[in-house]
Amino acid sequence: MTASPTNRVPYVHVDAFASRAFGGNQAAVMVLGEWLPDALLQQIAAENMFAETAFLVATPGGAAEFELRWFAPECEVALCGHATLAAGHVVLRQDAEREVIRFATRKAGVLAVSRADEGYEMALPAIATDDEPPAGIAEGLGKAPAELAWSAKGYLIARYDSEAEVRALAPDMAQLASHGDAAFIATARGQKADVVSRVFVPGAGIPEDSVTGSAHAALARFWAPRLGKEGFSAHQASERGGDLGVRLAGDKAMLTGQCVTVAEGLYYLPG
Repeated sequence: MTASPTNRVPYVHVDAFASRAFGGNQAAVMVLGEWLPDALLQQIAAENMFAETAFLVATPGGAAEFELRWFAPECEVALCGHATLAAGHVVLRQDAEREVIRFATRKAGVLAVSRADEGYEMALPAIATDDEPPAGIAEGLGKAPAELAWSAKGYLIARYDSEAEVRALAPDMAQLASHGDAAFIATARGQKADVVSRVFVPGAGIPEDSVTGSAHAALARFWAPRLGKEGFSAHQASERGGDLGVRLAGDKAMLTGQCVTVAEGLYYLPG
């Protein structure tokens, strides 16, 4: 898919980490002819009101086929997994011969999405959560976890003793948002999947995310030694819900999942 030379930009609505429409996590994917002003990108993301909008610009002859940036409704984010998977889905379905697509990002390096037996596999940087958590950072979750793990990159893992505890959480979103755009990841061993989680990022305009790839880049490092295996199944227990395969491979978190195209059209930009 290529961008129009006019002020009309292709727009694709994708449900990522979903095997059917209206599941998983929504992302907008927009392929631009060139980068627009950041303020306009932010306005578009706020208009879309998805957890993230992925913006792509082709880079022929570069280290990657596209540059990729992600914007949440309130801010640009450093890493977004589900919108990367959605972007890979949009590009790869346009080129039946291509097996892998690479995206150059500003803060997460080059990310790759490849075809898998069912859906796609994506390689994200595995996120270590070995830093000391800020005092009181988990208070807004409403129930004290059994274990806390923190990354200064803005990821808090709160491990609970049961899936039921994770599902029952009713966080104080205003309190969580007071910590900026940190991602709060509540997790436990699952009943059907190996691991279950919920993710809250109210500081970025996402009270509860539906399915969060970047959170599982942290959960890969956290759970692999606790489960005693590098690969495991994961379910994000949001209202929409989503399922992922997770595998720790050195410094990479390999995530697998499916995508569904829900709508396509043109975005009419000002001017």
